[in-house]
Amino acid sequence: MKNNIFQTHTFHIRGMHCNSCILLTESELQDVDYISQATSNLKTHTVEVCGDFGGKTPEEIARELTQVLEKHGYALSVDKLQHDKKLSDFTIAVPIAILFAVLFVFLQKLGIVNLVNASNVSYGTAFMIGVIASLSTCMAVVGGLVLSMSATFAREGDKVRPQILFHTGRIVSFFVLGGVIGAIGSAFTLGIMGSFILGLFVGIVMLLLGINLLDVFPSFKRFQPAMPKFLSKHALGVSKLNHAFTPLLVGVATFFLPCGFTQAMQLYSLTTGSFLTGGLTMLSFAFGTLPVLALIGFSSFSIKNSSKAGIFFKSAGLIVILFALFNIINSLVVIGFIAPVFNF
Repeated sequence: MKNNIFQTHTFHIRGMHCNSCILLTESELQDVDYISQATSNLKTHTVEVCGDFGGKTPEEIARELTQVLEKHGYALSVDKLQHDKKLSDFTIAVPIAILFAVLFVFLQKLGIVNLVNASNVSYGTAFMIGVIASLSTCMAVVGGLVLSMSATFAREGDKVRPQILFHTGRIVSFFVLGGVIGAIGSAFTLGIMGSFILGLFVGIVMLLLGINLLDVFPSFKRFQPAMPKFLSKHALGVSKLNHAFTPLLVGVATFFLPCGFTQAMQLYSLTTGSFLTGGLTMLSFAFGTLPVLALIGFSSFSIKNSSKAGIFFKSAGLIVILFALFNIINSLVVIGFIAPVFNF
């Protein structure tokens, strides 16, 4: 009988950006036959794997596991990777963000849109945050679920129905569960100060998300809030069920996955104190993610693997920071801490 000799190796990971990356890399690596345990660390950008590697060298193991993760934009190496901030991307990202800000203010002045006001996050804001989230690295887990699910059912000759079930489950659950969160908020008498504190927290979460998208300050990633890991793992585990209605359940489960943008919108929904407002906020966010997730499902589209990904993420990060600052400043205006800054 062959004796299994378990060893532990630690590898450096390129491509980790958020808590979603931890969940996705661990899940993918633990599906490898000879790996018994995988533990990723966002702070050090490393993963510790334990298993029976059959006498392979660390370099050989890193190459093999990279083949498992590269479809999601990750790569393993034995040596520590030098973080490339790609500051040159800002030469394009900054003008894009400035043009967006100018267009934003222009549309606000004309009254065509009302994305930000002094008291709430509008459905338009939630929709745009959904668009950004669907393209960002924080949707790595959801995008990975869609790709894996699509490939599994496509092999069985069924490509359209799973997509319809997945997006139906996602959209309906975001409305219903968002409404439940809003209704729960109505049970608490937060008052002006309580609403301000929670609203300010939402703004700070968005600010951290924007800074992390810039990929310039890696140390900030450790401060990003996350869904409890055991809950996220159970949500991810739904995708491994073999049933005709699995795509529907996977769509529902995405509400509980560790996307910082989703959590920011969930926190805001809590402050609304209304089932309808909370539900419509999360529904608007879900509709914002729909086009890109649908495109991922029917193709291998991924902005993360694009040569222009750095420019996009920095542009998106600056725009998210813009939204965060608007909401933080407006929260301070509501409680009378500062005078109105933006005359929209």
